[in-house]
Amino acid sequence: MKIDLSGKLAVITGGSRGLGEAMAISLSAAGASLALVARDKNRLAAVRDKLIASGGQAACFAGDVTDEKQVARIAAEVNEQMGAPQILINNAGTNVRKHLVDLSKAEFQSVIDSSLTATFLVSRAFVPGMLGRSYGRIINMTSMLSHVSLPGRTPYSSAKTALLGFTRALALELAAEGVTVNGISPGPFGTEMNHAVMHDPQANAQFLANLPVGRWGRVEEIGALACFLCSETAGFITGTDIVIDGGWTAK
Repeated sequence: MKIDLSGKLAVITGGSRGLGEAMAISLSAAGASLALVARDKNRLAAVRDKLIASGGQAACFAGDVTDEKQVARIAAEVNEQMGAPQILINNAGTNVRKHLVDLSKAEFQSVIDSSLTATFLVSRAFVPGMLGRSYGRIINMTSMLSHVSLPGRTPYSSAKTALLGFTRALALELAAEGVTVNGISPGPFGTEMNHAVMHDPQANAQFLANLPVGRWGRVEEIGALACFLCSETAGFITGTDIVIDGGWTAK
């Protein structure tokens, strides 16, 4: 099935690398214009240039999505330069891998803010522009760790599980507007966030032992799923979470 997102504008937070970049590439290939948001201006520009070189349309908006004033500024710039987006992918997030007794409050809060608070701020900024158009798509990047967990992941599991509740509630608020809100819960994917685990032979072996498919996920697989959820065909899917984890949580 060929997905056509021509004429659609998508905002992707955390769009400078990893899953954010992969989703930007997939949506751009389907015809969407991209507003890429992240803190790293240089990496944002590199992704933008890659999309443009492939025939797409993209622009960069640098800022910290955990900061209310910066989010308001980014939203104003996107709306002024590109128009109101119909698609929003809340992908920004960080992780701190530590046991509870070694965590500082600041570390815990930083993970909560990057996944949950940022999603609230960015959604609040862009949802008004989606109303009254009979079409809109919001994807929140939850996690396999919304459903199961691992030692040393207290902040991340807390943030992503809360984000799952946020996704369900917002889906109910926006259903009558034709705006769908869904989560994507990735399992282990070969992104920068997971390089430390992938390059540790013992940790890597432990992860692979939990993956029935026997491999880490490819970022292109997330891009394809996001592209489908943004399509007209997916209009009856809302308020749910799609786990893409190689079978980890099926066991």
